[in-house]
Amino acid sequence: MTARAVTEATWEQEVLNNDKAVLVDFWAEWCGPCRAVSPILDQIATEHSDKLDIVKLNVDENPGLAMKYQITAIPAFKVFEKGEVVKTVIGAKPKPALEADLAAYIA
Repeated sequence: MTARAVTEATWEQEVLNNDKAVLVDFWAEWCGPCRAVSPILDQIATEHSDKLDIVKLNVDENPGLAMKYQITAIPAFKVFEKGEVVKTVIGAKPKPALEADLAAYIA
């Protein structure tokens, strides 16, 4: 399983109304650190698909959501539970650091 793309059109269904916790990766094509962390997110998505959904939102293509969630630096990650942001992580990190940040949602 890999992190799947979401858009403003699919946001409510994929993120806000999801029964599982959802990690949203706010990214852009031109962002080197975003591209570097992408395979790590795919690994975490595969290893923890029973507990956590991971989706990617391109901030250039979906500027309204980027503004709504105050994304001022990318990559930025927000964990949603029951439609609410419960955790924010900013910046690309190695897999062990991201797993530590997400421990409450993947353990």
